[in-house]
Amino acid sequence: QVQLVESGGGLVQPGGSLRLSCVAAGFILDDYAIGWFRQAPGGEREKVSCVSSSEHIYYADAVKGRFTISRDNAKSTVYLQMNSLKPEDTAVYYCAASWYCWGSDYWGQGTQVTVSS
Repeated sequence: QVQLVESGGGLVQPGGSLRLSCVAAGFILDDYAIGWFRQAPGGEREKVSCVSSSEHIYYADAVKGRFTISRDNAKSTVYLQMNSLKPEDTAVYYCAASWYCWGSDYWGQGTQVTVSS
């Protein structure tokens, strides 16, 4: 059974950091691009970052220089290191797997990130 499970969300003060994890099960992570998306309350789901199977990396302009995506195929895990967090980063963060970046054949259940003082 294909599964993506996100973790690492929480409440953090502005300027703080969090590391999200996306663990894959039921398929070979090496073959897939993994994207991170987020959806704020009342907003549309938006792209955050993506790493392809060949490790090409993409970032949304809003997170460039603050977020870092990485993958560890041996652990079937993709990480999103988020630094210098801002209140506008508050959202539910989802990971998705596909053959290409920004595709979404499989979705995780999401993890809540709240940036507030």
